[in-house]
Amino acid sequence: MRLPDFEAWAIFARVAEHGSFAKAADDVQLSRPTVSKAITRLETSLGLSLFNRSSRQLSLTEMGRQLLAHARQLIAEAEMAEAEARETMLIPTGQVRIAAPMTFGIHHLSPLLPGFFTRYPDVDVAIDFSDSLVDVIADGFDFAVRIATLADSSLRTRKLCDVRLLLVASPVWIDRTAPLRSPQDLESHKGFVYTGTSTPGLIRLACRTGETCTLTQRAGFRSNNAESFLPSLEAGFGYGFFPEFMIWEALRDGRLKRLLPEWHASHVGICLVSPPNALRPKRVQVLMDYLSETVPAAPWVRRETDEPTSL
Repeated sequence: MRLPDFEAWAIFARVAEHGSFAKAADDVQLSRPTVSKAITRLETSLGLSLFNRSSRQLSLTEMGRQLLAHARQLIAEAEMAEAEARETMLIPTGQVRIAAPMTFGIHHLSPLLPGFFTRYPDVDVAIDFSDSLVDVIADGFDFAVRIATLADSSLRTRKLCDVRLLLVASPVWIDRTAPLRSPQDLESHKGFVYTGTSTPGLIRLACRTGETCTLTQRAGFRSNNAESFLPSLEAGFGYGFFPEFMIWEALRDGRLKRLLPEWHASHVGICLVSPPNALRPKRVQVLMDYLSETVPAAPWVRRETDEPTSL
């Protein structure tokens, strides 16, 4: 099935409006031959004449007058569609679909949303909470929140902040454990091993002196969700590495303490990753901007540190 020649219909309406091929050509910013060919093409397709032509005058035929209303309606609807699309780009409306890690999403992303909804009441948000690595493009997400050291990819990346990974244990565990002089001293103790990495239980560390080592953890509890460790961690059943956003309140309140503070794991970034489209709907852009504004202002974000950020 052949599609209608929308360009020719639009040019027909402009020629009829101006009563001149030359004036219509100026209006639509096309050459006069291009305008003339479009009218000829449309007349050939319809099998009828739209204009009466003479050396001095151009007028519509009877059928041309009847068809002009349809041509004007086509142009009006196209202009309305373009205006609606531009309005959507300017005024945030509609749904934004995102993916976020379970613990961070529930405890630190969700509490930010009331402020967003107050600012943008016509934007809806749909969040898929999962610690799995989703395919942003194939799964149809507008963007995803990632907590990791990101590899190069075709996705667009927007970093919100860095997060420290801290080595911690409860005061109960520390009191019954011999003093720790190096990370290797931990290898005889059971720890909490997060399995959502490519090398579970292997932690690269750097010391302020420049020394580096790899800690091999002995697992007393393994899981793909680190939040599940917290009750056993605070009860004194091991040690572990945790992102600061997960344990900052327990550190503040003394329920947990840092171990070997002179040794540090690499920081990880909290980033927004999105499809590589040049343009985003306004509703997506304002949510990304809002998270870029509010996440770095969280109390667990360390803004000044003399600790190394990489190994």
